Amino acid sequence: MSTEVETTDEAPTTPAHLRYGGSSHVATTGTAAQLELFGNLDRPAVEFRGTIREPLRFREALSALYAIVGSDYRYQPKDRTAYLAYLRLKKETASQSIWQAQQAYFGWLLRNDPLLFCILDPVVTVHPDRVLLEVFSRDESGYACLAFAREAFDEIGAVRAGTTNIDFSEALFASVQQMRDYRKTELHIGTAGVQLKTETEPGVLEKQIRVPDSWLRGFLQVQSAATLPLEHVQLAPMDLYNALRHLRMNGDRKGKRRGLRLELIPAQQPRLVLEPSETVIEATGPVFKGTAAKVVRVWGRRRLLLMKRLLPYVQSVDVYLLGSGLPSFWIFRAGDITLTVGLTGFTAANWSSALGFDLLLPRQITSGGALEKITEYLADGVWVATKEQIGKETGLKGSQLLEALQLGCQQGQLMFDLATQQYRYRPLVETKLDLTRLQYRNVREKVAHDLLTRRDAVKIVSANRIAAQGLELTGQVTVTEEKRDYRPQMLIADEGNLRRASCTCAQFRKQGLKAGPCVHLIALRLAWAVREAATAKTDDGVTFETRAFTQRDAAGENVVQISLERKKLKVRWGRAGQTMRLQSVRFNSEGEARASYFQRLADLDAKGYLDAIAE
Repeated sequence: MSTEVETTDEAPTTPAHLRYGGSSHVATTGTAAQLELFGNLDRPAVEFRGTIREPLRFREALSALYAIVGSDYRYQPKDRTAYLAYLRLKKETASQSIWQAQQAYFGWLLRNDPLLFCILDPVVTVHPDRVLLEVFSRDESGYACLAFAREAFDEIGAVRAGTTNIDFSEALFASVQQMRDYRKTELHIGTAGVQLKTETEPGVLEKQIRVPDSWLRGFLQVQSAATLPLEHVQLAPMDLYNALRHLRMNGDRKGKRRGLRLELIPAQQPRLVLEPSETVIEATGPVFKGTAAKVVRVWGRRRLLLMKRLLPYVQSVDVYLLGSGLPSFWIFRAGDITLTVGLTGFTAANWSSALGFDLLLPRQITSGGALEKITEYLADGVWVATKEQIGKETGLKGSQLLEALQLGCQQGQLMFDLATQQYRYRPLVETKLDLTRLQYRNVREKVAHDLLTRRDAVKIVSANRIAAQGLELTGQVTVTEEKRDYRPQMLIADEGNLRRASCTCAQFRKQGLKAGPCVHLIALRLAWAVREAATAKTDDGVTFETRAFTQRDAAGENVVQISLERKKLKVRWGRAGQTMRLQSVRFNSEGEARASYFQRLADLDAKGYLDAIAE
């Protein structure tokens, strides 16, 4: 097995053929309107018909969903090729009118960047209690599920439960903006639309697209993350509005932190801290009901600005946190309409956190029959049930039940409705997915996992904590086929993102991180994640660990950092953003150092300090 993996410009994709009975649209006739959503003709028929009670709220919810599915916050480097093409196009269209020039520009974009106009159609699930639309953003960083309760409709007609895709285009978004409160508006989901003053059948709309495997994998993984243990925080809509207003009025600063910190203290209202200005927003909602004080930093905060149209109708905001740097879920409740947004926090430069997150989810391809029992139970007219109901009906218990449910979500057969705490039968695609292609992000990650299974192939040589920077890891990766040892090194910030990386392999010397991390860097990060998971189960095995604590007063924020390094204990303290003082103590044995380390942690907790690296 060679670790020198070739990189290609073309990402792996999965072909998808979508056929619709027509183009989704809003048809208006006087004081009445009908929203026609055409389902996929290649999937079992799904049907729902009902009169929308509040068309304006419905319109703003769909508009927020469209903003999420079309969002792309990836960094776009300057490309001189595109600039030269623009100059050539400008010269060619100098004598044309504005409209002709625009059409020429859009035509050039369509030929040279067809994915710019590609919006992947939502997955629609009609169940006896709810209608759900699921999407994943274009930049693979945001998941959204828009749910309409049965109470959101009057005069409900035909209902046929199931899952399909719907045509969701820019033209549909434009027509949805025509919805008004004074018009009686009916929603119809089906394979054939209602004929309105027409004698001809609508033509079949076909879409032949290639879905990136990374998009599909991210969609499944982020949804599966909702099944993991989460910390729950409830905010008032005005609290979130104040935070978003600050972000809108103040731009990000290059090289500075851009996270949103939630300071959580049991029986107290949460605090929102916006970096890097350290602006503190005192929440006005319910108190935090957790059992331990902590600070959780989440990413993707500007993506919450996409909720601006729905926010005036929101009555409460539930936040579910997995840990610092890990996915977070935001549930916006607007009466009978609920929008669940999942933010991954992962970017191309933050692969380190993504690898640690992968280890939280099961990696098996099959579930040994347990998943089949669950899908058969739900598909037999049940559609939706709680974990307790599923366990009672299938006979599965404990970890076997939980692992099967996680696998069902990760493989696209089930979905976890976080807003109602229920599992739903929702086959993402009609045919079975090639799960072996989706198990790893790329070939390098697969090779790194293979190296990790070899005895002594991946070693952690040193793990040093650098004050105010993060954890510096140095490793040794032995590849017997190549008869060589490689020395990867990386600096990981406290929130999990990568600050610096290097390796002695040929790929890194040639390309650095431009084409992604090499096999040896991935293997080192995975080895450290495995060690962290093993030592977290018992305090007796801890020899290297660093914990950071924070406490806020009228003058600012106090920070204390305690590091255990075998027989040595290092304590740093001071004001946030300023030079910290250092105290180093060496003990006669590792046991004495470990006892002192945990005693100091207990003392800080008793003094009201918050754990700033809570996972």
